[in-house]
Amino acid sequence: MYTDIIRGESMIICGFTSIVFGMFRRHSHHLPMFRELHMIVDLSMDIFGSIICGYWCARIIQFTLTDLFSNTLTNVIICVSMVYMTFYIVEFFGMSGMVALITVGLNLDSLSFKPRMEFIITKFFKMFSSVFQDLIYTFFGIVIGCGEIKYFRFHTVSFMFILFATVNVVRLLTTVLVSPILMRSSYEYNWRWGVVIAWSGIKGVFSLLLAPDIHNLAEKKTKSPQMFILYLLVTSLMTMGINSYMMTHSARTLGLCAISLPRQMAMQNAIKHIQEIIQNTITLFKTEKILTNVNWTLVEEKTKIEYIIPSDTVQFSHVSHDEKEEESPTDEVLMEEARLHIAIIQMRSFEKQCNNGILGVEAARILIGAAKSYCPIQGKFMSIYDVSTYVRARSWLMKFKNMLTFLDYRTDKAPLILHGNNKFMIFVYRIVFSEEFEYTGHIITFIYIYPMIMHLWPMARELNVAGLILVNYYFVSLYVLESALKIIILKRKYFRQYWNTLEFIIVLIGIFDIFFIHLVRWRPDNLVLIQIVIIIGYFRIIRFIPLIKTIIPLLINIADVQIKKRLRLMYSITKGYVKSQEDAKFLIKQISSRESINQKLYEILETNQRDAVKELGLIEHEGRDVVIALKTRQAIRNVIAKALKNLTFLWSRGIIDKHEGVEMNKVLLAKIKALNNFPMAIPPPTPEKYLHNILWLENKDVLIEFFKERAKLAYFDYGDVICKEGEMPQGIYLIISGMAILHSSPPTFGIDSALRPDRESKTMFTEYCTSGDVIGELSCLLKRESECTAICETILQACFISLEDLYEGFDVFWPSLEYKIWLKLALSIAYQYFESSLIDEDLTFRKCAELNLAYVQTLSSYNEMTIDNETMKFVIVVYGSVIDTKREVPYLAPCILPKTCGQVQGTSDLSKLLVIQASEPVKNNNNAKVMVNTGVRMTKKEHNWKR
Repeated sequence: MYTDIIRGESMIICGFTSIVFGMFRRHSHHLPMFRELHMIVDLSMDIFGSIICGYWCARIIQFTLTDLFSNTLTNVIICVSMVYMTFYIVEFFGMSGMVALITVGLNLDSLSFKPRMEFIITKFFKMFSSVFQDLIYTFFGIVIGCGEIKYFRFHTVSFMFILFATVNVVRLLTTVLVSPILMRSSYEYNWRWGVVIAWSGIKGVFSLLLAPDIHNLAEKKTKSPQMFILYLLVTSLMTMGINSYMMTHSARTLGLCAISLPRQMAMQNAIKHIQEIIQNTITLFKTEKILTNVNWTLVEEKTKIEYIIPSDTVQFSHVSHDEKEEESPTDEVLMEEARLHIAIIQMRSFEKQCNNGILGVEAARILIGAAKSYCPIQGKFMSIYDVSTYVRARSWLMKFKNMLTFLDYRTDKAPLILHGNNKFMIFVYRIVFSEEFEYTGHIITFIYIYPMIMHLWPMARELNVAGLILVNYYFVSLYVLESALKIIILKRKYFRQYWNTLEFIIVLIGIFDIFFIHLVRWRPDNLVLIQIVIIIGYFRIIRFIPLIKTIIPLLINIADVQIKKRLRLMYSITKGYVKSQEDAKFLIKQISSRESINQKLYEILETNQRDAVKELGLIEHEGRDVVIALKTRQAIRNVIAKALKNLTFLWSRGIIDKHEGVEMNKVLLAKIKALNNFPMAIPPPTPEKYLHNILWLENKDVLIEFFKERAKLAYFDYGDVICKEGEMPQGIYLIISGMAILHSSPPTFGIDSALRPDRESKTMFTEYCTSGDVIGELSCLLKRESECTAICETILQACFISLEDLYEGFDVFWPSLEYKIWLKLALSIAYQYFESSLIDEDLTFRKCAELNLAYVQTLSSYNEMTIDNETMKFVIVVYGSVIDTKREVPYLAPCILPKTCGQVQGTSDLSKLLVIQASEPVKNNNNAKVMVNTGVRMTKKEHNWKR
């Protein structure tokens, strides 16, 4: 953060100096005529004009760099070219090129580049900058060397030291003046950091480039202009040597380089975690036959990490064990350190999601900016409400749209009720309710613009008084005719429309206008009448208000598009925030080794995630069509990204040659680029189509038709209870629209609470379910009391499948249907609790069901199962409990069985194990038959027990 302060101070000084020198440089030939007006105009051009040019240049660079079809060389050339073009074009138009480049830099960040492109471009610019600085110093050194030696005297050396001291004193005074602002912006800023910042020195290259202007702008020229360059060059070199040393020495002396004890504990915890990973890797390699003759003692010795913190950076050193315990940091200090780690993890998660295409660039920028702004606030964990400042914008957009909808003119066609055959009324009726009649009224109003301009222009009004009066008579008569025709047909309904009331008021004002004009003709010496006529004449402007009717539908469409964009942005931000909370929860144990801190962090992250999921549900309820379009677009993007990953793998292995790989890569990138034109809203599917979203129906027509005939639509109001904890289930609910909140005690997973001392907490779990989620699957499978209470947070519509119809489906489609429901539940439990371990596994439900990548094994009480570590990569207990028959170690769901476990036995009435295959399924027919027969026999026994 303090590096950013120093860089920001440098940027401000460079921008301000370039503006001041630019103003004097442009007016150097006519300084006596330089006035305040010139200064204001130049400042406006240098600040606002340069910022606008820099902003649009940044947008062009960003658009070019994010192009999927550009390569690295093209990006580097474009960056350098645009930087130079921006500077010289802005300078050519009399603005500040330096301010424009500063604006370009502020508008570009890591998200403006393609993944891994930022490092290459930054490296190139650093190299280019280093070469440029060396050339500047070399060139000015040659210029100084070409000067006459007689000007170099003893007082030159003393003046250099005086100038150097003056520069540092001025910097110190500047730091003191801005310290109140810095202290308010950051709670960690103090006088120690002010001292360090004051030693940061001057900007050598920038000062050298402006040095010739000191001589050129001076009224009295000196005989030795090279002395300006010499003074600046020596001061810059002294800054590079003395100030850099003083910065480091001051920071160490004042204790700013010391690593706090919480930070040391966090570093040691991270090192311990890395050492555990290394040890696990070594243990895994020891099982490989090809590595049996490796000297593992030497491997363990060489891979052991011993990170020793430097003594000058240790805050607490040379203390005894008892003193260290006494000086152990409190939970508040450790919590603050952990909070900073959480913020960093979240920002990295946002960047990763953006690079992977999960999160949009705009949403990622908002989230990263919010995380950085809330990071300096002590004790503040960023919640979803903190990043929802755009909600205010959404609220005014909604109000603006409601106002436009209220003002929208609707020509409600009134029924024609006539007594007898009145042809005139029929004729008037057809005229009033025709589109031509509306368009004619707008054209008449539009034509009146020219006479109104002449009326407001005094000279034209005096020359055309009679003509303007006649034109006024003509237009008022047309307005009277229009209103009369509408009143004849609509009668009292005429005044129910606000626009008709406005037109009637315009007619009345026009009649009063004509009446007072005639009064003035009769009494031309009455000043009161003349003033009234003048005032009423200005009221003729309201005749143009009905023209707004023509643009209201366009404004409604624009507001609707903006609202949809805001909803989409809001949904992306909230979804990205939820993912960052999940990433942070997986790394809690690596952040702190103290259990109390881990528990607090978990509770905070869980609360923030729950609030964010609630916001997701509310957004989806508010704009279902927008969310459906966004989810569809993200699904397409993920599928194409997976295809690109597979293409890269095949390309790297030589299966696809270079030409074929390039062509296929272009096709896939073109599809990703086409997603920019993806529709913003997709109408939600009908309730029947939602049955296709149930995974265990596998989109099979037979299963869908079976349950479509038996499913019913259920409607719930806000606050209604769908199911209650402790009651027997009635069936399953597939949410079509709306949101429900689930309250439950800690899940039992079919295990008695007496066997779980860690689950005796009465903490209630909360979860939100939205469109597409299913409620009540597990309780219906087990025919046991529901373990959660579902309450509607909004108006909810659901597809209800009763328990009887579900078990009828089990009988008809025996045994696959029940097994697939268990497989779906097992996969969801495994990913919920062990996502970090399964991150490299592609365990989609479809692949597991069709290719047998993973399957569910059922164990009843006292049934045994042999675990083959060569074919089984993971064995996860997802329901019930088992015991290792050799070591007699119990394992309660959910847990991953260790590799040392060779055979397990079920200890619950019903236990379910998810087996993840290590390779392709075994092709031995006999083994396959044994496995299938075992699964069917055990599942049938379990089904009879439940029936």
